[in-house]
Amino acid sequence: MTQELKRIFPGITHTALSYRSPWELVVAVILSAQCTDKKVNETTQKLFRKYRSLKDYVHAGQKAFEQDIRSTGFYRNKAKNILTAARLLQKEFREKVPRTMYELMQLLGVARKTANVVLGNLYDTVEGIAVDTHVRRFALKFDLSDSRDPNKIEQDLMRLLPKKEWFNFSNRLIEYGRQICPARKHDCTHHPLTVLWPSAAHRWPSAK
Repeated sequence: MTQELKRIFPGITHTALSYRSPWELVVAVILSAQCTDKKVNETTQKLFRKYRSLKDYVHAGQKAFEQDIRSTGFYRNKAKNILTAARLLQKEFREKVPRTMYELMQLLGVARKTANVVLGNLYDTVEGIAVDTHVRRFALKFDLSDSRDPNKIEQDLMRLLPKKEWFNFSNRLIEYGRQICPARKHDCTHHPLTVLWPSAAHRWPSAK
């Protein structure tokens, strides 16, 4: 599967989220929960012009910020997470985005998926596999895991793949979901990965 993904997407090596600084990547990844990267990039195009530094987030008002990110969904919780994380970053980390999984997960709204994306894209540090909705769906569709829990799926994938493949596997599988095999039911019998694993054509894991 990894070789086929490399063949289809040889140039996919990093996140599709737009950002100009480490902190902006953290913001973008938090916003991407239950939201498409396209919509996040549309939202952050305006957001990052309004909030140009970490201090702008530290001093932002909750209600105003909620409206700035409303289009990404779950905006109240995301606003709380981002603004709280900004204050902690200023207070405890000298305004620097941490370089370790443990420290990153001290930030509100940052779980393993977010931390994996940030570490891999910013610091070329790979401690795991980012399991988003696409990766979770394909892990179940292609019988790579028996669990629906993202953390358990991550552990299953880490056991199956060599560490050197972890980061790019996730990025390429996400792109496969966007460009070739979306979540809605359709005939995927002749899709590249389904050809390798034909029984996957009849599996449509639910979102739950």
